Amino acid sequence: MGQCWTKKVDNWGFAAVSKTFKTKTKNNYDDEDVCKELASGNVHLITTIHQWEEKISEAYRDAKIVVVNFSASWCSPCRTIATAYIELANRYTWMMFLTVDVDELAEFCSKWDIKATPTFFFLKNGQEVDRLVGANKVDLQEKTMAIAESNKRSTK
Repeated sequence: MGQCWTKKVDNWGFAAVSKTFKTKTKNNYDDEDVCKELASGNVHLITTIHQWEEKISEAYRDAKIVVVNFSASWCSPCRTIATAYIELANRYTWMMFLTVDVDELAEFCSKWDIKATPTFFFLKNGQEVDRLVGANKVDLQEKTMAIAESNKRSTK
């Protein structure tokens, strides 16, 4: 599927953000609708560093696998894959599913080297165990299932 958000570095090392397929500008949308679209059920929308730290601490304390979706409200592939992501969150309730808004936390996202949206990270004990770039529903389902199964085997 298409990439919606790319980061390029110019000759002086400065990052420039290029948003393709952009349909809405930042804060030109109904926050409630975006929340429902990108994060509902067992998916938590992260728009502040405090929220991120709180959820990561909770996951670490409870020994939960974390699946993080770096996403944007204006990104058509992000909105398309959100339904499948929410379904996975509702199926694997013992895992933690987060959606990070790349517009609200741009500097934070650059530290994660996010170059396209959506980008999914799979974390265990705060460490990356896998990653998926793009809105490929089958790949997302397979990676989530494999990590869930792997975690079940390692905890037995």
